[in-house]
Amino acid sequence: MSRRDALKVCGMGFGSLALTDALCRESAASGLPNPANFGGEVMPHFPAKAKRVIHLFMNGGPSQVDSFDRKPALEEFDGKSAPMANLKTERPTGNVMRSPYKWDQYGECGLEVSELFEHTAKHADDLCVVNSMYADVPNHEPSLLLMNCGEARLIRPAMGSWLTYGLGSDNENLPSFIAMCPGGYPIKESQNWQNGFLPGKYQGTYIDSSFASVERLLENIRGRSVHPTNQREQLDLLAKLNQQHAAQRGSDPRLESRIESFELAYRMQSEASEAFDISRETEETRQMYGEGDFSRQALIARRLVERGVRFVQLYTGAGQPWDSHDDLDKAHRRVAKGVDQGIGALLTDLKRTGLLDETLVIWGGEFGRTPVVEMPKAGSNQGKMNGRDHNHYGFTMWMAGGGVNAGTRVGATDELGFKAVENRVHVHDMHATILRLMGYDHKQLTYRYAGRDFRLTDVHGRVVDEIIG
Repeated sequence: MSRRDALKVCGMGFGSLALTDALCRESAASGLPNPANFGGEVMPHFPAKAKRVIHLFMNGGPSQVDSFDRKPALEEFDGKSAPMANLKTERPTGNVMRSPYKWDQYGECGLEVSELFEHTAKHADDLCVVNSMYADVPNHEPSLLLMNCGEARLIRPAMGSWLTYGLGSDNENLPSFIAMCPGGYPIKESQNWQNGFLPGKYQGTYIDSSFASVERLLENIRGRSVHPTNQREQLDLLAKLNQQHAAQRGSDPRLESRIESFELAYRMQSEASEAFDISRETEETRQMYGEGDFSRQALIARRLVERGVRFVQLYTGAGQPWDSHDDLDKAHRRVAKGVDQGIGALLTDLKRTGLLDETLVIWGGEFGRTPVVEMPKAGSNQGKMNGRDHNHYGFTMWMAGGGVNAGTRVGATDELGFKAVENRVHVHDMHATILRLMGYDHKQLTYRYAGRDFRLTDVHGRVVDEIIG
């Protein structure tokens, strides 16, 4: 038996209480946050503005040269060979293909944005646009895991799991990490919000946001077969039985997480049904967000972060909606129309309510798309030549709120938008910077597992100072 276990069980646990009190007094004397009031397991290393994250995940890979990275050279070389050799991607590619969309400048910063994101573009002066992102491979599965978990192949905790492990939640009645995807799952399914080797309470809670009613969004959120008083008595009895079971087996994080999940589910009955009910919003607010699955989940995201949820991830839809190998013009227009108004409204709403300063909003996909056309290939596309292949060499992400350097652009791709060439930012670098904005040194936010101290950035990553305001 370890000394910690002995303190828990000897003398009815009063030794553990005494230790907690001593640690709290020591923390107060040193000016650090009180561990008794702290939701996570690792103290922040720095003061930070960002306290929560909303990750707008454009799964499938939106085209950077058709959204936030304008390249006039695409017009010049349209239909011609690129001035440099095409980089090797997943499928054969051909000549340069221009952007089919109109572009305009927005804000005092003069950010150029395509017509796909006219609502988002109104917030140009709030955005920090990173045009020089790059990943490892041009395939969805490893790139999704790299972006979400910091590792393309092996089981690792998701970014949301790391942040909630560090910071916890400000609301014990709601999950600290929620992932919403309308209509099903993205590629790699629940691995995108896995807890990995972290305790189970840090796994993301999945919500199918295609449902409008709270009862469908959150199944069994209201108990109809038993009175609340009787339900509480049942759970108390279950808790006692579980505690006896656990005491006979020593410390088991999986069992502890399962026991805790019962209590969380009970507490959610009172608060989650209210948090997910957008009918409580004004008609003006609902109209600002607009209709559709993404707009609804964007509004829910604002309601969740204002209630203390630490990390909310919004996927565009099931599968890979942005994966436009064919008919890019029509396909990107359709998908962007489904998300743009909701994104613009979310930024407006966060700003109006004063939440943007403390909420880090992240936009992007797992990679970008080629500036050259994808060639027909049996079994890969419809035989057309009007789409773009996957491109991990250079793509765009943007961030807003939470202490970012607003109204700026970081890095650049080459003249066609194929490869990041200036201030290149790897996914590990982005993760390191996000953790820094949340108050953590990515090298020190670790968890010991299998004899090694693991971290979100593995053995890589640098903080991109230009992103931080």
